[in-house]
Amino acid sequence: MQTSFRNIKGTFDVLPHDYTAAGNQTYGSAAWLFVERRIREVFERYDFREVRTPMFEPTEMIARGVGETSDIVTKEMFAWTKGDTNYVLRPELTAPIMRAYLQHRLDQQGPVQRLSYIGPCFRAERPARGRFRQFHQFGVEIIGSSDPRSDAEVVAVLMAVYGAFGIKNLRLRMNTLGTPEERAAYKAALRTFLLPHREALSDISRERLEKNPLRILDTKLEHEQALLTEAPVLTDFLGGETRAFFDRVCGYVQDLGIPFITDPKLVRGLDYYAHTTFELESEALNGALAGAGRYDLLAKDFGNPNPVPAVGFAAGMERLFVVLNDAGYVFPNPLTPDVFLVAMGAEAENWVFRKAQSLRTAGIRVAFDLKGRSMKAQMREADRSRAPFVVIVGDQELSAQAVNLKNMAEGTQETIPEDRLLQKIQSLNHHPS
Repeated sequence: MQTSFRNIKGTFDVLPHDYTAAGNQTYGSAAWLFVERRIREVFERYDFREVRTPMFEPTEMIARGVGETSDIVTKEMFAWTKGDTNYVLRPELTAPIMRAYLQHRLDQQGPVQRLSYIGPCFRAERPARGRFRQFHQFGVEIIGSSDPRSDAEVVAVLMAVYGAFGIKNLRLRMNTLGTPEERAAYKAALRTFLLPHREALSDISRERLEKNPLRILDTKLEHEQALLTEAPVLTDFLGGETRAFFDRVCGYVQDLGIPFITDPKLVRGLDYYAHTTFELESEALNGALAGAGRYDLLAKDFGNPNPVPAVGFAAGMERLFVVLNDAGYVFPNPLTPDVFLVAMGAEAENWVFRKAQSLRTAGIRVAFDLKGRSMKAQMREADRSRAPFVVIVGDQELSAQAVNLKNMAEGTQETIPEDRLLQKIQSLNHHPS
C-alpha cells in the first residue's frame, strides 16, 4: 500500500514503532509519551501548571515579542494573510504564554504564576540533525517575580529535567544582558569596534552589525571568534545593581550545587531578554539543548502599561532525543495487551467481541482479531502482540461456559469457568479488583 504523498521536508511522523528516515532516528509514540510524561513529572514536582496556546498567533504579536530584526521574524516564519489579519505559525512559546497571561489576567489567580508547556513550533529553517521545520518545545515560565531566586529556580527545573534521564556531559553557561540602557551602550561600543573590520565579517555578521551587533557574538566562524577576543565585553558596561542581581542569581545556583560557567559573550537571539540569560549545552550534540533568560519588558511590548517580571527556559524535544540516542538510552517497552482473545467460529467471534468490552471496562488491556482469520493466524497475531495470556474459545467452550487460558511464556494451558476469567486475569497480572 503506497501513496504519492509524503510528509513535508523538515517534518516527520511519529509511528507506533521506531524508524530511521533521511538519516534521522525517529522514536515511536511510546518513547514520546514516556519522555513527555517524565518531563511533566518534573514540572509537577516544582509546582508548574501547564498552559496550551493556539498554534497560530497574530504576526504582529510574534514580531514584537521575538524582535523585528531577529532571524526568526526576517527569515524563518510560516506566515499568511486571511482577510485583514496576518497570521503566523508560532515559532516559539514564550510570547504566546505571555499573551495568554495578560489576556486572561492570570495575575488575579496569584501574584506569581508558575507555568509550563509542551507543544509543536514552526520555523522555516534548513533541516539538520535535531532541527526540524516542525519541532517541539518544552519549558517553564515564572511570571510575576523579580526575585533572583526565580532565575535560579528556572535553572533548577531545567537541570532536573535532564537529570531525570541521567544525561551527563552537560555545560551550563550563564551571563547577564543588563538593562536595556546598559545593553544599548554596549551595542554602540561593539559596533564602533567592529566597523573597521566590516569587510572581514561574513555576510550574516555584516547584516547583524547594522541590525543587532550583539548577535555577532554567536558566530561560529573561527576568524570572527578570534576578532572578538579583543572586542569590548558587556560586563564593563553594567551598573552596580545589575552586577549585584546577577551575583545573587549565581549564588543561589551555587547553593543548589549546580555547576556552571559565566560567559560574557553569551547572548540570546530574541529581543525580549534582559538581565539573566543562560544556555545548556551538550557535548554529544555540540550545541545548545536549551536557552533561557529573564524578559521583564515583554509585557510592555504587548501594550501592557507596566513591565511584568518574568523568567523561563525553552528546550527542544528533538534535541533531547538526539542526546538520549547518543547515550544509548533504553526506553521502557510499549504496553502490551494483558490478554489476547482467540475465537473459533462465528458464535465465538460474537462472544469475544462482547467479552473484550466487559474486560476493558474492568481495566484489562484486551486485543483480538478483526479479520475472521483462522486460529493459527490468530495465534500468530497473539504472539506478535506479546500478550502474556491468550483466551481460546470455540463452540465446545461456549456450550460448557468455559474458556481455555494459555500462558504464552510457559506454554501451559488450563480450562476455567467463563465467570472466573476476569478474576483469573487480574490475579495473574496483579490488577486491582
